[in-house]
Amino acid sequence: MKIIQKVLLIIVPCVMITYAVVQLGADTVNNQAIAASAQESAGDYPMMSQLSKKGSYNQDDKYKAIDTFMGVLELVESNYVEPVESQEAIYGAIKGMLEQLDPHSSFMTPDEFTGFQQSTSGSFGGLGITITMKNDLLTVMNAIEDTPAWKAGIKGGDVIALIDGEPTANMTLDEAVKKMRGKAGTKIKLTIARKGEDKPIDLTLTRAIIKINSVKYDMIDKELGYIRLTQFQENSYKEMVNAVRQLSNQGAKGILLDLRNNGGGLLNEAISIASIFLPINKTVVFTRQRDKQEQHYKTEAVNYTNRTIPMVVLVNEWSASASEIIAGAMQDYNRAVIVGKSTFGKGSVQSIMPLSDGSAVRLTTSRYYTPNGRSIQGVGIKPDVEVEPGTIEYTSDYHVIKESDLAGHLKGENEKPKNSDDNNGEIDEAIKRASQVLPLNDDLQYISAVQVLKGMIVYGKADK
Repeated sequence: MKIIQKVLLIIVPCVMITYAVVQLGADTVNNQAIAASAQESAGDYPMMSQLSKKGSYNQDDKYKAIDTFMGVLELVESNYVEPVESQEAIYGAIKGMLEQLDPHSSFMTPDEFTGFQQSTSGSFGGLGITITMKNDLLTVMNAIEDTPAWKAGIKGGDVIALIDGEPTANMTLDEAVKKMRGKAGTKIKLTIARKGEDKPIDLTLTRAIIKINSVKYDMIDKELGYIRLTQFQENSYKEMVNAVRQLSNQGAKGILLDLRNNGGGLLNEAISIASIFLPINKTVVFTRQRDKQEQHYKTEAVNYTNRTIPMVVLVNEWSASASEIIAGAMQDYNRAVIVGKSTFGKGSVQSIMPLSDGSAVRLTTSRYYTPNGRSIQGVGIKPDVEVEPGTIEYTSDYHVIKESDLAGHLKGENEKPKNSDDNNGEIDEAIKRASQVLPLNDDLQYISAVQVLKGMIVYGKADK
C-alpha cells in the first residue's frame, strides 16, 4: 500500500485502518465451501453449527481468524432480519477493528476520504468546526473564524450532544463530520452542552463553503506583530512567509504567534514553518516506530527566514499535534517563550494509506518527540509562563494620586502643564491600543503574551 506522499498526519480529529481487507479476498471461496458443508450437517441448528465451526481456531493463526470473520459475515448476510450489503458489513467490521487501536487510527470510506482531502486543501462545504473525542464525548476544539459555527457562538470545549436530533453517543468522529458537512445553504440543528450552562443550547446553522485562510496577521502596535495560525493545511507555509515578511516590513520588532485552538494538520507544513524561525538542518521533531527506528525531520532551506526576531508562542489546551511540534521545538532551542496553558498532549503520528477502492486507512504508525527527546503524549507542552484563560475589565472612573497632584510640588524639568482630563485620556488611549487589531482586548492570555514580548524587546533578547 502506497503511503500518500508520505503525508504524515498529526491532526487531533481522526480514526480508521485496513489490513483485513487484503486478506479477506483470498479466502472467500474456501469460506463459502465450509459454510455450505456445515449447514448440510447441522440439522435443526444450522447457525449454531456454523458458529461452532468458525469459532474453533488458534489465536496465533490469523488466517483461521479471517475464516471466522468470513463465517460470521455469511451468517449476517444469510440470517439477519434485514438485507445487509457485504461491503457495508465489511467496512463496519474494519471500522470496529480500528476503533479498538486508539482514537486516531481509522478507516475512511471513499466518500469520507474525499471529504478528508477537501478539508486539508482548505475548501469544503460545512460549518467550520473542529472536533475531537474527549472522555467519549464529541467535543468542539474550536470554531474557525468567520464560519457558520463561529458566527453561531460555538466555543472550544462545547459538547455536541445531538446532530439533527440524533444522539452522538455512538458516533465515530468521521461519522459526525460526515453529518455536519453538506451542501452550502442547507440547514443543520446542533444541540450543545456547555460548561456553566444549566440547559442544552439548540442552534440552527446554515452550511457554507468553508474557504480557510490558515494565517491571519496584523500589527498590534508600532513594534509588535501578531500572527494567528488556525491549522496546518496546504499553503500554510506560504501564508506564514507572507505574514512574517509583511510584519517585518511594517517595522515589527517582535512576533506573537498564536497557536491556540489549533488542532494540527500536515507535518510537512509544520516543518517548513519551523524552518522560517530556526537555523537550517536542525531537528524539529523525530518519530520512533515500534521497532525503535527513528526518523528526524529537520529544518529546510526556505526562501524566507527571520531567525532572530524575538518571539512568544501562545498555546492552550486545544493546541495539538503540529502545534505542539512547533511549540516544543521553539522551546527546546530557546527560540521563543511559550505562554498560556499546557497543550492537548497528542504525541502520535498518523499515516494515510489509500486503498484500491478509493477508501483509505489512517493508521498511527509512530510516536513523535521534541528535539530534546521529550514525549508529549498525554502530557502536552508545558508553557514557560502559565496563564489561565480569562477576561480583563478596563475602568477609567478612578483617579490615582501622583507627585504632580500634590499642591506646591517641585516642578519637574520635563513636566508639562497639567490638564484635568489627562489621566482619563491616557487610560482611554491605552484601551484603544489594546483593542486596535482584533477583539482581544479582554483576553488575559493574549495581553499577558504581549507584555512578555514587550519585555523581551526591552531587554534585547531573542531567547528565554
